[in-house]
Amino acid sequence: MVAKINLSFDEMWEKIFTCDRTYDGLFFSAGKTTKIYCRPSCRSRKPKKINVEFCHDINEVENVS
Repeated sequence: MVAKINLSFDEMWEKIFTCDRTYDGLFFSAGKTTKIYCRPSCRSRKPKKINVEFCHDINEVENVS
């Protein structure tokens, strides 16, 4: 079982914006409009900040609506 981290939205946004791989597996970013999700280290184009939701496990992220 992976421990949950306690970061604010803005802190998690900073981690995905800098592609910080040390947070891989601790949370995922999910695009509300695209239904695409990524690890923090993903180097793909970032979605608009207002369209992002953060989830702590893979089951949660696959159910983002």
